[in-house]
Amino acid sequence: MNAVVIAVIVMLLLSLFRVNVVFSLITGALIGGAVGGLGIDGTIGAFSEGVGGGANVALSYAAIGSFAVALSSTGLPAALVEFVLGRIGNKEEARKKKLPKALIIFFILLVAISSQNIIPIHIAFIPILIPPLLQILNEMQIDRRLIASVLTFGLVTPYMLLPVGFGRIFHEIVATNITASGLTIETAAVSKAMIYPAAGMLCGLLVAVFISYRKPRKYQERASIVTDVEKKGFTKSGILTAVIAIAAALAAQLWTESMVFGALAGIMVLYATGTLRWNEADRLLTEGMRMMAFIGFVMIAASGFAKVMSATGDVERLVEESANLIGGNQALGALLMLVVGLFVTMGIGSSFSTVPIIATIFVPLAIELGFSPMATIVLVGTAGALGDAGSPASDSTLGPTAGLNVDGQHNHIWDTCVPTFLHYNLPVILFGWLAAMIL
Repeated sequence: MNAVVIAVIVMLLLSLFRVNVVFSLITGALIGGAVGGLGIDGTIGAFSEGVGGGANVALSYAAIGSFAVALSSTGLPAALVEFVLGRIGNKEEARKKKLPKALIIFFILLVAISSQNIIPIHIAFIPILIPPLLQILNEMQIDRRLIASVLTFGLVTPYMLLPVGFGRIFHEIVATNITASGLTIETAAVSKAMIYPAAGMLCGLLVAVFISYRKPRKYQERASIVTDVEKKGFTKSGILTAVIAIAAALAAQLWTESMVFGALAGIMVLYATGTLRWNEADRLLTEGMRMMAFIGFVMIAASGFAKVMSATGDVERLVEESANLIGGNQALGALLMLVVGLFVTMGIGSSFSTVPIIATIFVPLAIELGFSPMATIVLVGTAGALGDAGSPASDSTLGPTAGLNVDGQHNHIWDTCVPTFLHYNLPVILFGWLAAMIL
């Protein structure tokens, strides 16, 4: 059996049985490497080489966490809570009404979508925005699985559909690799083709909002570093400092293309203005790193996992074997392409890295099976994006977990990965398959 399939299945099963995701990734990599012919020494060597690739991401998220908690010292969380309460009402009866709940969900969705294009900071907003809102979410008894689904939709759908921000990068990767594989297309055609899988994402979101997680869910009130700092209140000067720090962080991130230096710039502003006191700075920054440490370790392990899968050669072999199974069956071909994309992305955790792997085989195969150029774009783009929602190693699931689990009441696998996998991957496969068949 293919080493990638075995490794991904082992990793997912262990995660579902509540084995720590980091150890699930390591175990999956060891078993996958052994099945793929690397042996124990070769697997350990490949894994060790790969973990270095995740170090920059881990450091980035640690820096973001530090900046997020440092911002708490400005009073921004307290101001944010007061602003939201002003929109939904302070009385408990008002908070129980449907309209305030809809407003706060829509607000979070809007910010998540904006983080991919208008202000391209990806998941950097989550540790700043979500922890202060948990108090309100708890009082309104909003199911955090719903918020995780909303956040993941906002992190994934925009780059699938919109050719701006991270979406422009994804669309260029799709267009470039399809063209290099023998089918010349325009980048503008990608957004037209990706309307269909994006519609599948929208259907999944609507099911999560109106059916799956519409019932109230109670959570305990637990203290966290953010809520402790939040109690200090806020001043106009503190909020102004926070705005300047965020602007500095965003400018530095866009200029250097590094979240690490973006967070550093924001922290330096807080130091320079005296908002971040020297006697409190070490404790706050350390707590921030701790808040995002889980993401960092998972991304490091995921990078090693991906390196092992690449070293076995079974990623390409999986694509080729699937192509051989298809024969001339167009419907089966479309389905297998999407499923293979799902497996690859679930393991690697990056849709942007999946497209170059699958395009070299899928494009010639799609041409041979008689798929139109638009259908080919749908197949490659959808297969690449599948798995980003639901993968334990994807920052589109790790980000929401980091924000929602600051008080230890949100499980990464069962409260983020499983809900997003079911609500997004299944309808996206269906919509992508239907689009490929009718275009």
